[in-house]
Amino acid sequence: GRKVLIVYAHQEPKSLNGSLKRVAVEELSKQGCSVTVSDLYAMRFEPRATRNDIVGCLHNSEEFNYGVEAWEAYKRGCLSNDLTEEQKKVQEADLLIFQFPLYWFSMPAIMKGWMDRVLVQGFAHEFPNCYDSGLLKNKLALFSFTTGGSKEMYAKGGMSGDIRYLLWPIQHGIMHFCGVKVLAPHICFAPEYVSEEKRKEMLIAWAQRLKTLWKEEPINCSPEWYFK
Repeated sequence: GRKVLIVYAHQEPKSLNGSLKRVAVEELSKQGCSVTVSDLYAMRFEPRATRNDIVGCLHNSEEFNYGVEAWEAYKRGCLSNDLTEEQKKVQEADLLIFQFPLYWFSMPAIMKGWMDRVLVQGFAHEFPNCYDSGLLKNKLALFSFTTGGSKEMYAKGGMSGDIRYLLWPIQHGIMHFCGVKVLAPHICFAPEYVSEEKRKEMLIAWAQRLKTLWKEEPINCSPEWYFK
């Protein structure tokens, strides 16, 4: 069976994000997938990239460079346990689903911290092995998120600009950089401002999409997809 890692960032299990996560676990499990959830708030995941991420001696004790130190520590097997556990989950997964509410045109800090700390050089990328030759190639990723603004606000001529502009840094700059193929995002627009019936429809639509998810083709990871 396929393996799925859901990286989930919401404080409230009863939220729509919590329900979307639950639907994904249920539907993918029904398909025979092995599903693991990293519930970042429940785990009290540390978002800050610090000296504590390196166990033992530093590569250069004179001047601390996090990127270099994390890379060297990864090669030596000297990253902190919380990072090695998350890297193991990523390594085993065929599909990564990121479930979160959009904060300030981006992901919540706790999820960005997960990206900063887990996807270190040597594990996820190592120049020139990036983008199509990134070290996590042959994996899929899907960003599933909720917004505060309406679909109209995030249209090309809308107040917030095309939602695809916001996806460039996270889908292209992080996932594609690491070699991951990206499926089209799943977006629930402004759930707080719609009826309970509409929110139920959002959950049904997500469940329906998940039924045929493995047949989907990844998006064309090029500037044209985001800025055409």
